Amino acid sequence: MARLFGIAAVQMQSVAWDAPASVAQIGAVVAEVARGFPWVQLLIFPELAASGAVPFQPPDPPEAWRRTIQPIPGPLTDELGAIARRWGKWLVPGSLYEAAGDRVYNTALVISPAGEIVARYRKLFPWLPYEAETTAGDEFCVFDIPDVGRFGLCICYDQWFPEVARTLTWLGAEVILQPTLTPTSDRTLELVVSQATAICNQCYFVGVNGLSPLGGGRSLIVDPDGRVLQQAGDHAALLTELLDLDHVTRTREFGTLGLTQSLKQLRDSGRQFPIYQQGVAQGEGFKRLGPLAIHTHLRRP
Repeated sequence: MARLFGIAAVQMQSVAWDAPASVAQIGAVVAEVARGFPWVQLLIFPELAASGAVPFQPPDPPEAWRRTIQPIPGPLTDELGAIARRWGKWLVPGSLYEAAGDRVYNTALVISPAGEIVARYRKLFPWLPYEAETTAGDEFCVFDIPDVGRFGLCICYDQWFPEVARTLTWLGAEVILQPTLTPTSDRTLELVVSQATAICNQCYFVGVNGLSPLGGGRSLIVDPDGRVLQQAGDHAALLTELLDLDHVTRTREFGTLGLTQSLKQLRDSGRQFPIYQQGVAQGEGFKRLGPLAIHTHLRRP
């Protein structure tokens, strides 16, 4: 039986510097999608959608930024869990500012249809020097959806570091989800990077951007052969797509466009690149490629 999985990438504008209102807006969209597109099983929103952050636009009053920072679990995540549970959907509510002791992280969550937080990912590469107020995370994040497959998370600027997507792939990710918040002129370049990431890692890549003044839109979904399945403009948009994770298996087994079997050759080459010494994770998309070896902590020198 095919491993088909319905997703909705929600390109929208949050309520500037108002986390509770932004979460309420997420809830309204989930309700609308659940009613209109019942086959959609997972919804993903832009980076910091749950916090309502606005790049290059200081909050007014200044302390409004501090009010968006909350612990996990906390009131915001409790509300997000209730939304997922009410509608029975997987939810990736972009990311939010997480308070952890005296540190602040840019953190993406995965919430199950039961309303439980099943994965938490702290952005590995804050965009310096502009995101100096947040601390870099130190772990990669993959998670399994039962009877479907393995998904990986990255956030915005992480995609500029190809080691992130490659590591997620080596940990078994068949779909990479990327909440982003890019209002700058390099969005055109990011579209190229997104497509290249899908091609080089033979996986689905889903990049979801916010809208002005939060982001410049142009969210996209790329398939494992590098084809852009959908790309939004600079307006509010809902990209609904039925992912076929068996397509990942076919591409990794028989090659991109039936030609380039790069991941198989990399596995069998005998090259001792340090990042690959842990082996290949066993997921459905890698079932012919190698043994299980999960290592999610990013070691620091």
